[in-house]
Amino acid sequence: MARTKYEQHCSFCGRPKSEAVILITGAEGNICDSCVEQAQEIIEREMSQTKKKFKFALPKTLKPASIKAYLDQYVIGQEEAKKILSVAVYNHYKRLNQPQTDEVEIEKSNIIMVGHTGTGKTLLARTIARFLNVPFAIVDATVFTEAGYVGEDVESILSRLLQVCDYDTDAAEKGIVYIDEIDKIARKGDNPSITRDVSGEGVQQSLLKLLEGSDVYVPPQGGRKHPEQKMIKINTEKILFICGGAFGGLEKIIARRIQKNVVGFKTDQLIGNNETEESLLRYVGPQDIRAFGLIPELIGRLPIVTYLEPLDRTALHDILVKPKNALIKQYQKLFEMEGIALHFTEEAIALLVDKAVEFKLGARGLRSICEAVMTDAMFELPSLSNIKSFEVTAQYVQEKLSQEKIKTLRMAS
Repeated sequence: MARTKYEQHCSFCGRPKSEAVILITGAEGNICDSCVEQAQEIIEREMSQTKKKFKFALPKTLKPASIKAYLDQYVIGQEEAKKILSVAVYNHYKRLNQPQTDEVEIEKSNIIMVGHTGTGKTLLARTIARFLNVPFAIVDATVFTEAGYVGEDVESILSRLLQVCDYDTDAAEKGIVYIDEIDKIARKGDNPSITRDVSGEGVQQSLLKLLEGSDVYVPPQGGRKHPEQKMIKINTEKILFICGGAFGGLEKIIARRIQKNVVGFKTDQLIGNNETEESLLRYVGPQDIRAFGLIPELIGRLPIVTYLEPLDRTALHDILVKPKNALIKQYQKLFEMEGIALHFTEEAIALLVDKAVEFKLGARGLRSICEAVMTDAMFELPSLSNIKSFEVTAQYVQEKLSQEKIKTLRMAS
């Protein structure tokens, strides 16, 4: 058909209005229904290519030893925790690929990690999340309260997992969740509460169905559920849960159980057979976690209990210099971007470690001390174009850690 002079046509394919079912008119041009359909197909194809793909098949090269070797590059020490975590993740992959026709069904083994603040619990979780090719979410137990109170429902845990995998339900049902600060939902005593414990025992009761495996209706955006909200159903049977917490004061519970005296003026000396109060965590068991305030039903759904050792001087020194993301390497990278070569003397590193041991904040204490030392240099040196190198000495560290700053850090500890 010949196009008339004044007949509108599609600006993309040139089709006249008389041959199109619909011709959408815009400010500078027109588009027909056929071009709209093609554009939608192109968008869907591009979105599907950019969407993150998870591989649940077990790679031939993936073994527990290789998982631990990867963790060794970023986490100093904690050999027992890394070994248990590597085995749990490896078995999780095998469980996902188990044929449904097998008579023997492999059950998941959820984990609870016990360790002081700054020993690397969250770092272990974040590091293994980078290594894995399954959906992995990290959530904080302190935000959850019993249903009907201010806070978030425990189902929000799965909302985080859904967001990680772009709301792909099938992928989320095979993921791993790390619940941090699990000790903060402990009940106040070893006896059942006769009053509302909205952020303690009530939350533990709500977690039971998630940990064991059941169909859970999840609010897509997290937060509180309400009747008019659209829910997404997720089966948690194949989701692996890893919990971590500091459990302050747990050593005294363990000491009472194994009849070690940690009361009096000699608590910093050796207890029994070369056991200090801090090293008692290696004897942690389900009965100690129960005495701390977790209900038996929850402990039964976390069958694997492991511990993280307190960091000594050697470990703190290695944290500063050895891992791929070591603190000193991070500062060197920051200065390298400004064209400045940064160097720490061994005496300066030793002094930083001494202060970290004094404040008893673990690896987090190291970061606080390093920030107090390096803030002035990071503020002044980028403005000086003639500075090409900078050395941090023990004298410089001592000068920057003035009495006022030391008092502030001590208060934080």
